[in-house]
Amino acid sequence: MRIQPRQSLLDLWQATVDYSYRDGAWTPGGRAEANSTSEAEQLLCLMYPASQIEAFKLDRPDETARDIRESLSTLGDAMEIPRRLVTALRDYMDRYTSDTGTPVFSAGSYLEPRAPGELLTSEQRNLDVVDSLSMSVTLSLATLGFLKVFERGVKRPTLRAEMAELTELASRRLTAAMVGLLRSFTVHSFAPSSPAGQVLCETVNQRGLPTETLVGELHEALARVRAGLAEVTLGSGGAEELENDEHLFECGWSWGIVRDAPEVVTLQPLEQPVGIAIRRPLLYFTVVALDGIADLFSARTRILGLLNEEQQGFMRALQIRWDLTQQYWSTLAGFGGERRWPLEDIPWRTTDGRESDYYSLLVISVTVEALLQNRAGDLDLARVGRVLEELAVRGRVTRRALADDPAVELHAPGIRLNLYGAEDQLGGRTGPEVVWPVADFATALFKRTVLIASLAGGASLRDRLLRLSDDIWDHLHQRRLTDGPAAGLWDDASGAFPHLKPGDQAPSWYLTERVMECLVVLARMVEQPPLRNDRLMVLAQDLALEADHIYSQELLRGSADAGQLRTRLAHLGRRLDRARAIADNKPGTAVAVLTEVLRELDDFVQARRSSRGLRE
Repeated sequence: MRIQPRQSLLDLWQATVDYSYRDGAWTPGGRAEANSTSEAEQLLCLMYPASQIEAFKLDRPDETARDIRESLSTLGDAMEIPRRLVTALRDYMDRYTSDTGTPVFSAGSYLEPRAPGELLTSEQRNLDVVDSLSMSVTLSLATLGFLKVFERGVKRPTLRAEMAELTELASRRLTAAMVGLLRSFTVHSFAPSSPAGQVLCETVNQRGLPTETLVGELHEALARVRAGLAEVTLGSGGAEELENDEHLFECGWSWGIVRDAPEVVTLQPLEQPVGIAIRRPLLYFTVVALDGIADLFSARTRILGLLNEEQQGFMRALQIRWDLTQQYWSTLAGFGGERRWPLEDIPWRTTDGRESDYYSLLVISVTVEALLQNRAGDLDLARVGRVLEELAVRGRVTRRALADDPAVELHAPGIRLNLYGAEDQLGGRTGPEVVWPVADFATALFKRTVLIASLAGGASLRDRLLRLSDDIWDHLHQRRLTDGPAAGLWDDASGAFPHLKPGDQAPSWYLTERVMECLVVLARMVEQPPLRNDRLMVLAQDLALEADHIYSQELLRGSADAGQLRTRLAHLGRRLDRARAIADNKPGTAVAVLTEVLRELDDFVQARRSSRGLRE
């Protein structure tokens, strides 16, 4: 693995604060006009690594590493860094809270009209989008965890008061985001003979089965998911969609609050917008929602006790949806496929008839967690790995792009996702059709490649996937901005695709934040114990048996009678004990230690024989 996640994260941190902290204040904004999502992404570039990687923590100033202090020196010294983060986070929470105290999740400048030249209405620019809800879950949890640890060492009354207010704002924003995610979940039911049903059947039918047989097998494979969804009522309803047992269905998250979604009862009143999003799951927003929800039941969230009683109830409701959605999409991805999985039949087609390599990558994103939960073996992981390798080639990440290559559009300008229903306004008014541009193909590919590598049990599979991640990182590294105030941030696609014209030199927090997530995933994989190797374990055991036997012989023969020899032999005994202790988890290290122990024991044997020869 050529990538150095620590140094790469430090470089990203330094570039982020150098760009963002100007004239003594945190300054939001970048390539896009500041909105609730982009500002959360900008702050998460610092807060997420600090919350996920122990070595990057910022909540204990006296334990901040020197290289971290140097990277963040624009913010001040180790004591000033967390204080200024408190102020920046407080300003963000205030800015995106309405006069009535309700958090705001407007998408703003991230939304675009479908037709060039049209203008979105102010109501459309203020629509809540799942991206903002999910990012707010992650940012709120990172903020609450940071405050919970940092406050232990804070004595200044003014700072403690500011932190208490920020805690209240972050907790309220977390509750509102969770409610929004509950109201954005949906189930879509359709007849097998409908256009959506025909597309689904064609996508998963890798064995050429008759439609009637295929539908019967699908019903059986998804029976548990259907039964679980029938009990899902809080926030989004949707149980009525499953009343017809003959219909097929899909589940996940729409782009925002779905049409006719009921309000969720909360202890503190929240203004809950009327839903207008189509009652159909969209793959991209499903992946985004799943990523944010996973932070709610992470070990860190549990250990620090970041959720109050009401939020724990919402978390359990979201976790049910998370589990069912993972199970649904992983079932489709590998349906009936001993010869070939539907996932391997690139590109994936969604039920609205659209197909793209990006959708194949999104399906992998949904199913990675299911592979982890099911302790998938290397054979299944290798199949997913081959799909990732093919997507890297097809997406021109690991291959040179041709002139006017359509694959480049995955990266710049990206895919434009229709936000069906966003054209409808309250009071009967309508606006232009709205799209959400996404250009994170390379970062999504990188992240999922590293995750699959972390699950691999075999050294050869992990090595192959890590080499692929190195190649993807080379592509991403070429896309860093190299000039101006945003140097070191992303994104300049012309760095990887020279035929493109250089774009805006302001940072895209959308892509920069996702690069940061990739580096965090890689750093967490590096933190794991080394991969176990059965062959090395057997070798270590054999070497330990031989070393222990020779060591016992030397003790029996009295080789340790002399003072210096006694000390050396005792030292070898301790090293032998150490090798035994680490043989299961670090067999390669144990082999190296035991080899040295055996060499030194052989020196004892040769020295004793030489001494006996001299006496004779």
